[in-house]
Amino acid sequence: MPDGVLIEEFVRDRDHSARGLRGAVWTAAEPRWRGASSFSRAMRTDPALLARVMPTDRAGAEAVIGDLAAEGELRAHFLDYEPFASAPPLRLRPAEVPDGFREHRLYRVLFAKDPRDGEFTGRRTVGGDHFSWTLRRVGGGLGWGLDVTVLLASGADDAVGPVLDELTGTLRGRGLIPVTTERFA
Repeated sequence: MPDGVLIEEFVRDRDHSARGLRGAVWTAAEPRWRGASSFSRAMRTDPALLARVMPTDRAGAEAVIGDLAAEGELRAHFLDYEPFASAPPLRLRPAEVPDGFREHRLYRVLFAKDPRDGEFTGRRTVGGDHFSWTLRRVGGGLGWGLDVTVLLASGADDAVGPVLDELTGTLRGRGLIPVTTERFA
């Protein structure tokens, strides 16, 4: 039986890179919600702690503690904030923008742990914007990176955040723990 439940969310910058983390934890030993952003960050760097964490969805969390409140009420328990160091996007080379698009972006979502299924590639078009992604080992095998290429056709980037959130959630469901989202171009 799990010791508790951790809920968390990344705070995203305007360009959709991660700029911080909010979290709350409920434990069997102290059955109430309390802020846990520093714990959320620590579990990603402490191998012993990380080994004890198992990603789950809402149904899995409810199996441990019973019915969860609505999302808005759960977010009210995010009492603290763990900021990330930030920097402008790392531009490794000039981005080639294909005809018909106004901007090319490359994001990497870093993950800890190992996925139950290592294969994860795909592509999608949302409102004229093209997204393609692939999951690969990074850091000499220390973690996983989901590389997401975005070709923006429109003047807005409204689909970027939701697509990154959906892909991150899908991989969390496969056993990975998201660490951060960086923008490279």
